[in-house]
Amino acid sequence: MKFETKAIHIGQEPESLTGAITVPIFQASTYSNESLGISKGYDYGRTINPTRSALEKNLASLENGTYSTCFSSGMAAIHSILSIFRPGDHIICSSNLYGGSYRLFENIFTKYGLIFDFVNTSIAENVEKTFRTNTKLVYIETPTNPLLEISDIEAIAKICFSHKAYLCVDNTFLSPYFQNPLDFGADIVIHSTTKYINGHCDIIGGVVVTNNEVIDEKLKFFQNSIGAVPSPFDCWLTLRSVKTLAIRMTTHNNNALHIYNFLKNNKKIKKIYYPGDKDHPLRTVIEKQMRGYGGIISIDLSSKESAKLFCNNLRIFTIAESLGGVESLVCHPATMTHTSVPEDIRNKIGITDGLVRLSVGIEHYEDLIGDVDYALSKV
Repeated sequence: MKFETKAIHIGQEPESLTGAITVPIFQASTYSNESLGISKGYDYGRTINPTRSALEKNLASLENGTYSTCFSSGMAAIHSILSIFRPGDHIICSSNLYGGSYRLFENIFTKYGLIFDFVNTSIAENVEKTFRTNTKLVYIETPTNPLLEISDIEAIAKICFSHKAYLCVDNTFLSPYFQNPLDFGADIVIHSTTKYINGHCDIIGGVVVTNNEVIDEKLKFFQNSIGAVPSPFDCWLTLRSVKTLAIRMTTHNNNALHIYNFLKNNKKIKKIYYPGDKDHPLRTVIEKQMRGYGGIISIDLSSKESAKLFCNNLRIFTIAESLGGVESLVCHPATMTHTSVPEDIRNKIGITDGLVRLSVGIEHYEDLIGDVDYALSKV
């Protein structure tokens, strides 16, 4: 079954009682038992919910996975993954991560005894060199947020396998439509479903997909024990949205490519970050594991003042946190998404005060080009 068909039908069969085409919102906190000790498979809404189960089944299929666990946010999903590990365990991470992930790792989980090393995972050898006898997990984003660095999932998965460690890939920036890390040997895939999977800026959510039954059992235990579950309504909204994921991602991708081609030679831009660059140094890896480039472009305008002028003069792009919605958004990572990363580390990896991240929506690309052209004229 092709992606577009799975997105619409897997987990979304007509409801058995009435024949409703859309999965109902089961807004129930508790369920009756037929008799003591005998239920219909549902007992308490935190533990299991039919709408959530439908979403989990759907998203597992889109990532070519067997198991899926949905959470109330992407951060709750990441928290549950890290909860698998014990004090003293070592974790290797991409050096350029979403600021919230960095904050969770460095400010919270280090207190529980986990040890983190942040390296440039776009060079697979860096991962190999950083392994210790107690390394249990490699955690990467590819592309990364916001510098869009690419890591070779297959190469890193082989390294992890040789060391008996897990590989977790945050696939938020590409969605399952453009990349499926499990196909290249990853053990765990994570998404902030807030972003492209839902794509309408109206829910917060996260999901973890795996083919490993042991990992799945642990995640289900954490999901239930911690209680970080999405509401039935949020699950229903995400199920509605995922039906158009393929169409939306195609438009995000095409619009971003048009904007990149317009911007790439602009002299006001110090540096542009975009995986669709035909001269990208990791072009072979990109062509191997990605079916598209996504809708994110980051540009360095040299200074905070230039970045501010650019953002404040945009008329269609909205200054806002987040990404992946149908609306085009612009973000200044140094003062928004990555403020929790110390300034010296930001500067070292390239998240400068002049860096701006564009989340290209699905408006008409000519209008978006006109918008960035006008904003750049004010810089």
